[in-house]
Amino acid sequence: MNSLLQDPSVNLLPAGPAPSPLACQKVHKGFGSQAVLQGVSLDIPAGAVMGLIGRNGAGKSTLMRVLTGLMAPEQGSATVLGDPALALTDAARERLAYVPQQVDSFAWMRVGEMLALMATFYPRWDQTFVDQTLQRWQIDPSKVLARLSPGERQRVALVRALAHRPALLILDEPAAALDPVARRDLLREIASRAADAQTTVLFSTHIVSDLERVASHVAFLHQGRLLLNTGLDELRECHARLILPAHLVAQVPAALPGELRRRPRPDGGLALVLSRAPGADWPALAQAPGTRLDALALEDLFIEVTE
Repeated sequence: MNSLLQDPSVNLLPAGPAPSPLACQKVHKGFGSQAVLQGVSLDIPAGAVMGLIGRNGAGKSTLMRVLTGLMAPEQGSATVLGDPALALTDAARERLAYVPQQVDSFAWMRVGEMLALMATFYPRWDQTFVDQTLQRWQIDPSKVLARLSPGERQRVALVRALAHRPALLILDEPAAALDPVARRDLLREIASRAADAQTTVLFSTHIVSDLERVASHVAFLHQGRLLLNTGLDELRECHARLILPAHLVAQVPAALPGELRRRPRPDGGLALVLSRAPGADWPALAQAPGTRLDALALEDLFIEVTE
């Protein structure tokens, strides 16, 4: 008999799919009587750059703290690189980088000293990248972190996060303190390093143009609920605004397939925001004479579904 079949330690079954780098299931979190996250489920594909967009107060920072294990949910669970978020192994921590919205740690240290300290914890630390990026961004490594501007501190935090080539990078409003030119440069750096190192990225923002520059996927968080979660190209293809004249309103059912939002128009007509599956047809009503089907830019779609 084949010796492999006699050895119970040998598993001949095919390996299952690799776990998602970052996922959560039915997460609920509140503070006092205020519900902040309400049943959020999110699954980020490996290698994706996902932009999490939501208005201020939508729950983005709370979700990121739950996802990184810095905050326990009241219900639900989260996993990071296959580990429970609340019980990360050292191996998972070495492959994870998280940059919060406000970076205040090590404020008494000089930039170079802090980065040299961080290098001792990560065997894959890329000092050449550190030196070149600090020089390109004109950040003096001899300056004390507390004396840097908010934008400079954000940039140093990103250098620290990217220098050890993480498998998973989580950024909470990474460009909030930057002017438009600096923000574009920062986002370009995120996208470039993510592509070079095959890093999975989740970054939150309330600036829609940031998503369009670097994201491959997008998720809308509104009042603690996830409204949309899809690839950016698919989102553009599969969402539209249907304008109906007043004489067709009586023919509209209580809810059209894929309807996300409806609003009455001053002329007595209706404006409907619709979603469809890739390759599927729009509702037959969209072909009626007098109707208009408009493609929606990302910002228009976000406003439509969150107003």
